[in-house]
Amino acid sequence: MPNKVTPYKDSKLGKKEQVTKMFDTISKDYDGLNRVISFGIDIKWRKRVVALLKKEQPQTILDIATGTGDLAIALVKTGAEKIIGLDISPGMLQVGKEKIKEKKLDPKIDMVVGDSENLSYPDHSFDAVTVSFGVRNFETLETGLAEILRVLKPGGSLVVLETSVPTRTPFKQGYHFYTKHVLPLIGKIFSKDNSAYGYLSESAAVFPHGENFNNILLKIGFIDVVNKPQTFGVASIYVARKRS
Repeated sequence: MPNKVTPYKDSKLGKKEQVTKMFDTISKDYDGLNRVISFGIDIKWRKRVVALLKKEQPQTILDIATGTGDLAIALVKTGAEKIIGLDISPGMLQVGKEKIKEKKLDPKIDMVVGDSENLSYPDHSFDAVTVSFGVRNFETLETGLAEILRVLKPGGSLVVLETSVPTRTPFKQGYHFYTKHVLPLIGKIFSKDNSAYGYLSESAAVFPHGENFNNILLKIGFIDVVNKPQTFGVASIYVARKRS
């Protein structure tokens, strides 16, 4: 994905630093706005990710770009013994920690600050890795995916939930109008950061979704790569595996 797509066009900070700043700023508003922007459908998508992984019976899961921990919390239903939610935004993690404490899931889920492109875990550490609406925020997509492959155990699964762009009429035109005009307006009205939701819309539009993302996963070294379009193609679930 082009590096020029960043939250703050005039900033001298790198993309990673800009993304951290952006999510720290909008962390308190993020969950509520997410439900509004996606009409709550994102909850259903996460349930499908959980259902896919539950069949694999993973004992250890790393949830990268965990944000406020929605997917990490949902992944408890896989039966995993330990789930680590990792994110570069301390602000988002703090919101997540409060949710986890409220649900008394502290023994099961750890929330840690970390860089998806420079993971601190040894090779072959996790049965599964998940990323929900986060891979498009990687500064260097291939580096982040290579790190995921490294920390997966042989035969382990990667499941990515990410926005995509519908290709069929009239969904394509409706999606374009919504993301270009409506989504940034909602963000501007309800968020402290006017740039954030414009960036999220723009980054989704240029992300190499569908077969293009499949091909990148294959190039990195994943096998058994498939993508499952969701809700007329506005999102996709990608499933891949590390060679045994």
